[in-house]
Parts: sequence; C-alpha cells; structure tokens
Amino acid sequence: MRKMTVSRLLGALAIAGMVCWAGAAWADHHAVKVEKKEGVGSYLADSKDMTLYTFKKDMAGKSACAGECAAKWPLYFRENIAAPAGTKAEDFGTIIREDGKKQTTYKGLPLYYFAGDAKPGDTNGQGVKEVWYVAAP
Repeated sequence: MRKMTVSRLLGALAIAGMVCWAGAAWADHHAVKVEKKEGVGSYLADSKDMTLYTFKKDMAGKSACAGECAAKWPLYFRENIAAPAGTKAEDFGTIIREDGKKQTTYKGLPLYYFAGDAKPGDTNGQGVKEVWYVAAP
C-alpha cells in the first residue's frame, strides 16, 4: 500500500471541496425560495431573491402572455427546481409555450418576473391591473 503524500492529500481535499462547492452552487442556482414581505405576504422568489409572479389570464399549463406582455413580464425557466420548504417538487413543472420557449410552472401556472422590479425583494408587480400577483406558496 502506498503512502499518500501531503501534496496528494491536499490536492484530493481541494478537488473534493470544489465538487462540494459546485454542487451547492448548482443547487442554489436552481432553488426557489419562499420570501415574506409586509403587505404582500409569502411569495416565491428565485435564487437571487427576485420575485416570481403569476398571471390571472393564464390557464393551467398554458401562458396567455406573449409579445409585448412577455417583454414586461419575462418568463422564468429553470430545468430543475429545488423546491423550498412548504412546497413539493411535483408542484413545479415545465410547459412549452406557443413561441417554443420553455417556462417553469408552479401548480400548473406559468411563472414570470416583472421588468419593473429593479432589485431583489422588489414586489412592484403585485396587483398590476388586478391580474398580476406574486406567486404564493
């Protein structure tokens, strides 16, 4: 049996650390979080704390927001979602929109960002035209 040199041991530990960091970064990148804000309540946000919204005109599995609407309400898509506490992995899915793009859904409803949200924690899209609302868990 060969003895492991200090340099080999340190190299192996460095590689193991990078693998763990990369896994954690991937998981966070695909995480959806539950945030809470006074006046809004609990809502879903992406890994960068940007608020996610739903549109009342959408139907389960189908987006009604296209063209100019989609410019103001960019779609949210991640291939895999790490579901936050209080939700289930099966609550999240993917649809293929009429324009061929993929969009993540929560309980069947497509998820969007709002172009008017400039920074993490903004909820400026809440109640817009009485059809846009934060995605509530």
